[in-house]
Amino acid sequence: MDFLNKIFNNRKETKISSKEDFWRWFMQNEKNFSRAVRKGERIDEIFFAPLSQKLEELREGFFYITGVTEDNQIELVITPDGVIKNIIYVEELVNSAPNISGWKFKAMKPPMDIEKLGLRIKNYTFTKENLFFVEVSNKKYPDEINIGVVYENYNVNDRVTIETGIYAFIDNYLGELNVITSLDNLELIEVPSEENELIPIWKLKDFILWREKEFIEKYEGLRYDTDSDSYALLEGAIDGKHMTAVVNATLMEWNAKASHPWLLNIGIELNQGNENTDYETKMEEFEEELMKTLKDSEGYLNIGRETLGNRRVIYFACKCFRYPSKVMEQFTPKYTHLFNVSYDIIKDKYWKTLERFLS
Repeated sequence: MDFLNKIFNNRKETKISSKEDFWRWFMQNEKNFSRAVRKGERIDEIFFAPLSQKLEELREGFFYITGVTEDNQIELVITPDGVIKNIIYVEELVNSAPNISGWKFKAMKPPMDIEKLGLRIKNYTFTKENLFFVEVSNKKYPDEINIGVVYENYNVNDRVTIETGIYAFIDNYLGELNVITSLDNLELIEVPSEENELIPIWKLKDFILWREKEFIEKYEGLRYDTDSDSYALLEGAIDGKHMTAVVNATLMEWNAKASHPWLLNIGIELNQGNENTDYETKMEEFEEELMKTLKDSEGYLNIGRETLGNRRVIYFACKCFRYPSKVMEQFTPKYTHLFNVSYDIIKDKYWKTLERFLS
């Protein structure tokens, strides 16, 4: 019997490669996890370490928060920690979760009732009573929602601590997804100007809803066709390598950029060993095939690219962020034999990333 125990105890667990694998593994271990969380004993060893490992196996960039709720349920929140391209995969994972007695699973940190929200970091407390905000407007970028937060007990010597507290408070108050999708910039303001009225932080949700309503009414249903656009070509050299950039000049002058606020940046670089390949032609094929899926008429605008040696970066302005992330995951494997392909999605409502090509 001891011999059999050694065999089974030393057996390697199967790597997680799908949502189904993950939840199958979780269900097999959930009773041990539950005991560890509720008792607070060996929680790192029994729950956190294996959970981190399995999430990493499933997809890089998944994080989690756990705790026991008021109704005595264990809540496990899976979060992409602000990485936009991972949001859809966090949502899909949680949406596929089985019903397990005593557990609640959530995608991203949910919004909290501000009446129940209070944080303490070092000697500073953050509540609805001592936080205020002002709108930081910019005439050049009128559709951005930029917020300056004022802390009643501000101390210049502890700015980093106070910033951490403010960001954590807003993240919990609005919820992680709302912070990403609604706010363009959030900053700590030491001393607001006299022309800015201080607004209690508990009014921030209503303010955002009002601004978003304006935005939706302005841009809802807007689509763009790039067939007749003109393009700007820039050439130069960096470290002895020829550099070219092609930018849709017509689009860069468009007054409705904010309708496509998500910038998809795709990097493709020739793999070692493929130097004799006609990689420029292959890069063109990559981009053209991608445009057949990310269509301008459906809200995905190819606004430019830059090429340096055997590396190219392609930029798409997108109406939404979920679909492009799915497209890239499905599209990339077709070209991994030729290129190292990477991508990211950022919120860039006015495509400032590409302004350097027009200066």
